[in-house]
Amino acid sequence: MQFRNSLRWTACLTLALSLVHADEGKWTPQQLLRFDAAWLKKQGLDLPVSRLWDPTRGTGLLAATISTGGCSAGFVTNTGLFLTNHHCLFGIVQEHSGPNRDLITRGFIAGSPAEELRGKTARVTVPHRFTDVTKEIAAAIPAGAADLVRAKAVQAKQKLLIAACEKTAGMHCSVAIFDGGLQYVLITTIELDDIRLVYAPPRAIGEFGGEADNFRWPRHTGDFAIGRAYKDGKPYQPEFYFPVARTGVKPGDFVMVLGYPGRTIRSMTAAEMANERDFRFQLRKEIYGEWIRVIEEKTKNNAKGATAVAATLKSLNNNHTNAIGQLAGLSRGRTLEKQTALDSAVSTWAGQQAGFAKSVEGKMDLDRLAGRRRGTATRDFLFQIIKPGPLALYQATTLVRLAAERTKPDAERDPDYMNRELPALSNTLERQQKSFFRAADEAMLDVWIDRAWKLRAGERIQAIDTRIPRDGIPQTVAALYNGTKVTDPVERMKMFEETTAQLGARRDPMLDLAFALEPELRAWQAETQTTDGAIARLRPLWRRAVIAHAGKPVAPDANSTLRVSFAHVKGYVPRDGVIYSPQTTLAGMLEKNTGEESFTVPGFVLDAARLIKPEEIPLDFLADADTTGGNSGSPVINGRGELVGLNFDRVWENVANDFGYNPEVARNISVDVRFLMWLLEIQKADALLKELSPAKR
Repeated sequence: MQFRNSLRWTACLTLALSLVHADEGKWTPQQLLRFDAAWLKKQGLDLPVSRLWDPTRGTGLLAATISTGGCSAGFVTNTGLFLTNHHCLFGIVQEHSGPNRDLITRGFIAGSPAEELRGKTARVTVPHRFTDVTKEIAAAIPAGAADLVRAKAVQAKQKLLIAACEKTAGMHCSVAIFDGGLQYVLITTIELDDIRLVYAPPRAIGEFGGEADNFRWPRHTGDFAIGRAYKDGKPYQPEFYFPVARTGVKPGDFVMVLGYPGRTIRSMTAAEMANERDFRFQLRKEIYGEWIRVIEEKTKNNAKGATAVAATLKSLNNNHTNAIGQLAGLSRGRTLEKQTALDSAVSTWAGQQAGFAKSVEGKMDLDRLAGRRRGTATRDFLFQIIKPGPLALYQATTLVRLAAERTKPDAERDPDYMNRELPALSNTLERQQKSFFRAADEAMLDVWIDRAWKLRAGERIQAIDTRIPRDGIPQTVAALYNGTKVTDPVERMKMFEETTAQLGARRDPMLDLAFALEPELRAWQAETQTTDGAIARLRPLWRRAVIAHAGKPVAPDANSTLRVSFAHVKGYVPRDGVIYSPQTTLAGMLEKNTGEESFTVPGFVLDAARLIKPEEIPLDFLADADTTGGNSGSPVINGRGELVGLNFDRVWENVANDFGYNPEVARNISVDVRFLMWLLEIQKADALLKELSPAKR
């Protein structure tokens, strides 16, 4: 890995971090270098900071943290083995499961490398280089450009930078946007698309507690899995990896959580946060809740259907519960009221400082923009959830858009449909057949269309109004599925190569609906780009004032880039009279064992537990790390750089920390690596144990 000496982080991030208590913050590797070494050592960091991230090379132990595309993971051997959460590799488990091979229920252990199971769409990226390109992006924006022109200019420059970057074979590049446009960084990664499942626990272990325990403490879930990355048919050999710790953690211990947190919204104004609450999370709670209900109804007593929708249902449940937690946390913590007060304080301060007048104007414009967006927010959300929603609708709209984009030069296409993305898109459309169960998919589309019919006059979806009668939704949707070939995997892959004219000539009802939706989806995309352009113009103005007012370094919002959070193992007090200790053991899992769904301990664990003291087998632990979605699977390491656990959740009181950090309840939940090693031992996975056991140092 290399790091350009020219990397320029914004002035607000260059202050020394010697006096900052950094429990709050998802810090970039470069910011890590600015922490006072003596302070870090006092916290518990035994390694020199340069071992974590070497400023001369731009690499270090943090580079052992990899992304699985939505989750985080960490290399634990020099033979390509990596650890992540069970739910992060669940797609591979489902892909290779069937009526006669129920890996979801039984779990999986590869007896040898030849038995490892390759995931068709699985891939990981390994960090390689970070280059600040803020000046280059700014120079590409025409003076006085309108917001849509600005957004398109930024996107065009991003494409050029990515294309130049990817001329190096084996590299995958992207441009990360920090705090809405305060900074742009070109990120070069090594992409590995030969990913194989090595170990997954039985579902009863990997999901112990199910939705009843989701985001709750105490927790007793073994949410881990093992994969192996290959390159050119051989196990990938990473430069860095986290050896499994011989000793575990105890209350008060220093740990670091490394990963790729997806999205936080702390840089938003209170008015913008209100939109997130009232539309993104409220609508997710309502619509995802309806989807979960109809999926469960349609798959009841149908083993084949239940297997097909398992991954979809798992994702919907997690997002639904998260939305409920976000709403509850915002109310409980009076987050928006506090943000309103902070916005007012910063505005008052900025108005009294030379050089910050534009910051105040920028904040006012962000608030006005948020007000305008409320007018179409419900319709916008319906468009956004086409992708995680009914497969047939997503596939049809994707095929129609692909055919149109293919007529353009590659550099002028929507980024999702450029040539570099087509192999992955093809694999996704093929792989989705494993997740398709018509009755459930049809019911999901019923819900989506019913919601579209409930839209207000100013945000109607004309394609729905003119093609699907309000009082005949189920019948019309059934006719769509009866007449379409989009859900036929062979025909769908033929469609993948067809032109707009060829798709239209099919007279396929699902494709015809997609053709009718396409102009409205295009218009929505243009509206979104215009908004993005406005935010890229306004957010940096406001953030400069916010950070200057804070008088200390501030970690940028999460944006799926490599970050590190500092923490200590500790419990918390969720409410009056309740004190939670920071660790759980196998004994707690056995106490919860009812033999009923979500609380059934596998027989081999019960048998092994009779021969030991269950309270001596660590299971999960709490720390006060600053985490969010995307941190699933994040390696949790001790001060010596050894893996002690894997992050997999937050506590209920902390779900809303995407909006702001509260040290009293900011707790993340990790599975203790010692429980994994114990499971491998009782399952007699000797080869894996030997590979994972650290060499004596």
